[in-house]
Amino acid sequence: MNEPQKSLNFLEQIVEDDLANGYTKDQLRFRFPPEPNGYLHIGHCKAICISFGLGEKYNAPVNLRFDDTNPEAEEQKFVDVIKEDVAWLGYQWDKVCFSSDYFQELYDWAIQMIKDGKAYVDSQTSEEIAAQKGTPTQPGVAGPYRDRSVAENLDLFTRMKDGEFEAGTHILRAKIDMEDPNMLMRDPMMYRIMYAKHHRTDNDWCIYPMYDWTHGESDYIEQISHSLCSLEFKPHRKLYDWFLDQVYTGEDVRTKQREFARLNLSYTIMSKRKLKKLVEDKIVSGWDDPRMPTISGLRRRGYTAVAIRKFIDTVGVSKRENVIDVSLLEFNIREDLNKTATRVMGVLDPVKLIITNYPEGKEELLTAENNPEDPNAGEHQVPFGRELYIEREDFKEEAGNKFFRLTLGKEVRLKNAYIIKGESVVKDADGNITEIHCTYDENTRSGSGTEASKRHVKGTLHWVSVTHAVPAEIRLYDRLFNHEAPDGDKEVSFMEYVNPDSLKVITGYVEPYLADAKVGDRFQFQRMGYFNVDTDSIPEKLVFNRTVGLRDSWAKQKPKQQNKPQQKAQPQQKASALSQINKLGKKLANLPEGKRLITIEAIHKLAVDLTEEEVIGFFNTAAKKVGTRMAGIESLYAFAKANSKEISSIPGAEDFVQKAKEDSNELLSEAASKF
Repeated sequence: MNEPQKSLNFLEQIVEDDLANGYTKDQLRFRFPPEPNGYLHIGHCKAICISFGLGEKYNAPVNLRFDDTNPEAEEQKFVDVIKEDVAWLGYQWDKVCFSSDYFQELYDWAIQMIKDGKAYVDSQTSEEIAAQKGTPTQPGVAGPYRDRSVAENLDLFTRMKDGEFEAGTHILRAKIDMEDPNMLMRDPMMYRIMYAKHHRTDNDWCIYPMYDWTHGESDYIEQISHSLCSLEFKPHRKLYDWFLDQVYTGEDVRTKQREFARLNLSYTIMSKRKLKKLVEDKIVSGWDDPRMPTISGLRRRGYTAVAIRKFIDTVGVSKRENVIDVSLLEFNIREDLNKTATRVMGVLDPVKLIITNYPEGKEELLTAENNPEDPNAGEHQVPFGRELYIEREDFKEEAGNKFFRLTLGKEVRLKNAYIIKGESVVKDADGNITEIHCTYDENTRSGSGTEASKRHVKGTLHWVSVTHAVPAEIRLYDRLFNHEAPDGDKEVSFMEYVNPDSLKVITGYVEPYLADAKVGDRFQFQRMGYFNVDTDSIPEKLVFNRTVGLRDSWAKQKPKQQNKPQQKAQPQQKASALSQINKLGKKLANLPEGKRLITIEAIHKLAVDLTEEEVIGFFNTAAKKVGTRMAGIESLYAFAKANSKEISSIPGAEDFVQKAKEDSNELLSEAASKF
């Protein structure tokens, strides 16, 4: 099957236009320029994926360049972890570069600008300079040192470099236009005095170049063809080009800056300064705390590079700022781990279950499928005995008709094992249940092929054999903030929205198959979520992090109104999940790929609330309604996964899927191929 043609994003179109208007492919070179003053976060992933993605698309080199012009905030450890993060995402740079590599060349160019009358030394205080700069609606005015002679400027700048002056006494400014409507053009600072040890140049320099001066010139030195950055740098483009005008020879590639919308994520802080405060105030254990949005934190929590890159691809490249729901990121990690994670059993809040008619001392090995999504994943053995641990919430002495787990007098199946029936309980002096007694039907073992084993019961429970259970520390991570825009209110500190339940540490029990699990191994704990082995784990004490639950537990929570007047009740009720899916499906087949993927993910979220009857209703959709059939396929997929159902158990599902696979529409057949 031919892949559908993917439309170009606007940055790719810029490159294509340049290639059509004189650029050659061997002139293409991109860069990713982080400042080594902290860990990279999920927002940086967009910039990484854009620049390195273009490098992959055009087989062009990409530089990893560190903007290390502020020695007071930068450290070698940040350089090392940034390199590790970029490599972990699956990208390979051509050269590792540093702005500090170019300190001498930048200085020499600054000297030439002074000689050309385009730079001068200003000896005012920062407050005086700020007052003279004016406002966006009021022009700036020249300071008293703007017309210093070339000789005096050269003398002062040389003495600044030689360390003769205290920090803050002098700066070097570009001499442009104090009345320019763009305030960045009003004689911007190029150098300041700073006595700080640099992680690479030691104490060789006591003047350091500013970002705007360094950025474009470094791009030019490296012959970067397209300098891609986020939208907040768009006002800087005019200054970027002016600085380039001072050094461009006209004989080589002139770098061009182009901007894209940064990634904003709900329930997430993207400011490195604020993330640093979380670390310094010990709200989190460090930059790589699994609650942090840093790449290192996400990796430690169990996120995969595949899921993150898929998420960035789904979000796409745009020119307008917007906020992406963090549930889309969580959806992508669920999708990836569903395909790759081994299924195991772990009990997080244990209560003992005793099968009274199971022979004492008897043990047997039962077969568990490693991953139903991957036929090549194999199987493993799980020991079974008379005494088991089950989840405390999976039992009620008395329960209504909608409780499909274990209760007295009713039957459930133990995963990969037998059908059991609740008989009685044992309680302590405070009335807490300490043991649940049940009986089992020895003819109902899963996979045995007996008629009894095919008997249908509504509930299936996970369990761990008491004799073989391996204790483990379980770290239940949740979102770090309980407000969708934690830094969106200027009058309320983002620290006020820290989620007090973002981490719960408990002791649980896991099956012995996990005893040899290694740091970074990922698993699906049946019915509980996705977990991975933390870096703190040792053979004597296993530690598991919850990466994400099987479902979005935040989806049904009503957002709290923060500092807003109470809204009047709306008379119109929200449309049902089914009607929303039908509406989304009408144009699904005709959407561009990016919007189609986002729409499919919206359908997946809605479909978990469908009933089986509503899903079956899609099976009779007319052949010509391709979009609705696609919505039906995606709804069936999400519904079956959320409810742990095989499609063979849903009447008509297999035939519906098979017809979709054989359909002439490639999008529909591709959607059905996931079954």
